[in-house]
Amino acid sequence: MGLWRKKTVYRSVCLSVVVLAALTVLQRGLTPGQLLHSSPSGLERGKSGGVSDTVGFWKLPGKAVTPAPTAGEPPAWDVRASNCSANTNLTGQAWFQTLEPHFQQFLLYRHCRYFPILMNHPEKCEGDVYLLVVVKSVITQHDRREAIRRTWGRERKAEGGRGAVRTLFLLGTASKEEERAHYQQLLAYEDRLYGDILQWDFLDSFFNLTLKEVHFLKWQDTFCPRARFVFKGDDDVFVSPDNLLEFLADRRPDEDLFVGDVLYRARPIRKKDNKYYIPGSLYSKPLYPPYAGGGGFLMAGGLARRLYRASETLELYPIDDVFLGMCLQLLRVQPVAHVGFKTFGIMRNKSSPLNKEPCFFRSMLVVHKLLPDELLRMWELVHGNLTCARQLRVL
Repeated sequence: MGLWRKKTVYRSVCLSVVVLAALTVLQRGLTPGQLLHSSPSGLERGKSGGVSDTVGFWKLPGKAVTPAPTAGEPPAWDVRASNCSANTNLTGQAWFQTLEPHFQQFLLYRHCRYFPILMNHPEKCEGDVYLLVVVKSVITQHDRREAIRRTWGRERKAEGGRGAVRTLFLLGTASKEEERAHYQQLLAYEDRLYGDILQWDFLDSFFNLTLKEVHFLKWQDTFCPRARFVFKGDDDVFVSPDNLLEFLADRRPDEDLFVGDVLYRARPIRKKDNKYYIPGSLYSKPLYPPYAGGGGFLMAGGLARRLYRASETLELYPIDDVFLGMCLQLLRVQPVAHVGFKTFGIMRNKSSPLNKEPCFFRSMLVVHKLLPDELLRMWELVHGNLTCARQLRVL
């Protein structure tokens, strides 16, 4: 067994032991301090309420303070406190009163754009970073993060002396009050083991995925401006790093490269029972701009920095994939569709056996959706003694 594999197994065992201990703590009603003695953020528990309850929608109570940088120090996250109140000018307007409560919440606090950082790893961008891999995750899904670390998220050097491949996970805070204190301490331990988590002081929720998008763009511009390329994906996808690197071999970091599973002429969904429902008062146009499915996409580092500046000029939108498409439209950059990005599965028919065929996975760049056990199994098949009837070429 190689040295890296021994380390991975050791870390996995350690994390599993801690998780089991935490479950025991939860069952016995012990305090978090009896499991781990230190908490990185000093988070407190808070109550979530109605439309005017800032704490319940955006963040936990209490303010995280980051010391102000002095002259000569490296760049720092410049948001040190969360001072955000509702935009009460909206509450008296007739169109606003017709909206569902979660849309009212979103609009009341849409101007609350940036929040303090709780876990930061600027050292990830030291040296020559060729590909920065960032993964959207939530605090409770440590098993997905662990599977990614053991497979496509493993850090390495790109062939040909191109530089390093580095991996980070993007998180907010636990959305359920009963999970916050215990899971936050588990996350702190996980981060001490791996040192690969970026966390900000806003609640992880569907509408707050756009916050995660703009926070990463700001972070990359601040701490990682020289990363040549960025891959951004979900924590339930299969990725082929070899195919990504092969695709990038003849690309330049200063070109307008944005590639993925692109949706053209998509219409806003007006059915209220759909997860992606958007009322006409929030977006009245008949079509969305072209955008890539958020399961995974690849972009040039220079374009990522321009996207950050473009995002600063737009109001936040509750669907993060579409919001990024709006930013691209503002920059007059057309996202490029690539057959190797399958963010809706290899076959749209979810029951098709081809969705589990390793010979297809070997040729893809990104495939959605796999749970941790499925990812580990598919990774072993693709990287084992796999014999395929014919070779697919998608690069």
